[in-house]
Amino acid sequence: MSFDKEVDTCGLNCPLPILKAKKALTDMVSGQVLQVRSTDPGSVRDFEAFARQTGNELVSSLTEGDQFIFRLRRR
Repeated sequence: MSFDKEVDTCGLNCPLPILKAKKALTDMVSGQVLQVRSTDPGSVRDFEAFARQTGNELVSSLTEGDQFIFRLRRR
């Protein structure tokens, strides 16, 4: 799946990955996809909750090595 913008939050801990994703999403238009890379294990739970609370769609959540990769579709 392709994405329109990527934010690398590797090395950052909660709540910074969510805050950086939120900021990036405000600059995007409805339907665009944001990819976020994180190394914070807590980010899996955080991004699921973030998607539910904001109405943005968590399109995918996967793990590559020590990185967690999330794709969110802007509402």
